[in-house]
Amino acid sequence: MKVAVVILNWNGLELLKTFLPSVVNFSTEANIYVIDNDSSDESCLFLKTNFPNIQIVKNDQNLGYAGGYNQGLKHLKEDVFILLNNDVEVTENWLKPMLKIFKNEENVAVIQPKLLDYKNKAYFEYAGGAGGFIDAFGYPFCRGRIFDTVEKDLGQYDNDQDIFWASGACFAIRRKVFYKVGALDENYFAHQEEIDLCWRVLNFGYLVRYTKDSTVYHKGGSTLNAYNPQKTFLNFRNSLFNLIKNVKAPVSFVLVFARLLLDGLAGVKFLMSGKFKHFVAILKAHLSFYLNFGKVFEKRSKIFKLKKYSTLNSIVYRYYILNKKYFDGNNSTL
Repeated sequence: MKVAVVILNWNGLELLKTFLPSVVNFSTEANIYVIDNDSSDESCLFLKTNFPNIQIVKNDQNLGYAGGYNQGLKHLKEDVFILLNNDVEVTENWLKPMLKIFKNEENVAVIQPKLLDYKNKAYFEYAGGAGGFIDAFGYPFCRGRIFDTVEKDLGQYDNDQDIFWASGACFAIRRKVFYKVGALDENYFAHQEEIDLCWRVLNFGYLVRYTKDSTVYHKGGSTLNAYNPQKTFLNFRNSLFNLIKNVKAPVSFVLVFARLLLDGLAGVKFLMSGKFKHFVAILKAHLSFYLNFGKVFEKRSKIFKLKKYSTLNSIVYRYYILNKKYFDGNNSTL
């Protein structure tokens, strides 16, 4: 089984200096690539000078996460792609547990390792924790993180687990499945495109897996932090894309309508908190959703094998009304 560790980079020179050595030292089983999204810093010069064995794939513009990977991966022929953020520190033997699962379980198409916080290594990291799930209205959450509540890693999720989505910070996928289900959706540009991809993987009848035996540390927020209205725009809009693409009609339309109302409440909360730019970002997200509705609707999954998606589960209700801040298995959609 041939493996490619693929790092997407855009003006990430300092991140490459910090995080790339661990990838090089602990990824001897793989070929390492950096896809550069037309950086204007000296990222490529640094790579050529200090890591001449790393292969650089240059894109001629910044295509975002989805477009950047799609364009760069066209040049790769390995059996497994491991998409790795440029702000991730890997650990010794991080690849072996994932490769073992791929070799032994043909129906597992996507794998995520344990994702811990680089800045506070005792805690799970916001972007993926111990594997992701999604509620009826398209709100993503993780074992180890629901909304802004992040758990300390006390071994409570030290079990391999089938999950709904794997974090794009460290995302392993079989090449043949990546292309079978349609690759990353470039309409997303960034944020939640890995959720959409996993949703399609599940709808095609494959499994997404979290493994406890592999650990990486993610810095997070290196491209867009939580205070950036552009991140709010992308997350709200792309959640709507996820619902309309991956849930069967007419249920999808009901859920989208409900989500639009919930987004309105979130907008009011932003406005009352003095976060006017985030309020405007939600308005822009809805406008972009309407403008792109036809294009996105045409991409709806052609195959729906997923039987376990719950239209009754609301993480918003459990978190804000029932005050259940931690993952307990009952808020899982699987």
